[in-house]
Amino acid sequence: MPDSATPLPGFGTRREAREDALAVLYEAEIAGGTAAEALARRGVPPSQYAVELSLGVDADRENVDDLLARKLVGWRLERLAVVDRTLARIAVWELVHRDDVPTGVVLSEAVALATQYCSAESPRFLNGVLRAVADEARPD
Repeated sequence: MPDSATPLPGFGTRREAREDALAVLYEAEIAGGTAAEALARRGVPPSQYAVELSLGVDADRENVDDLLARKLVGWRLERLAVVDRTLARIAVWELVHRDDVPTGVVLSEAVALATQYCSAESPRFLNGVLRAVADEARPD
């Protein structure tokens, strides 16, 4: 069962990969470009899992955003802080596309990164939204 401390081929852990994907996708959104462009600008390439997350979120952004937006009660996706929105997108993509990663791991990793990089309210807010997404994306 993969978790945040599982080493990835090459280097790092899944948590580091999620953190790298957060940086790549944040840069892409701020620069108005794609994840592929942000990855190309990096001096040192991130792990394969970070690349998979970054490109996966970018490629499936419309579906990820649709699913996420349906669970944002009283909020619009555009109103979320960029880091919050980016973390949510990563978690939603993992919930939909990586059934080898347990739901609890996806949620706890998103909350841990939100605790580190977002406002004090973000971890609880994201946990609630992502739990609702998980209930739909992984009903079992």
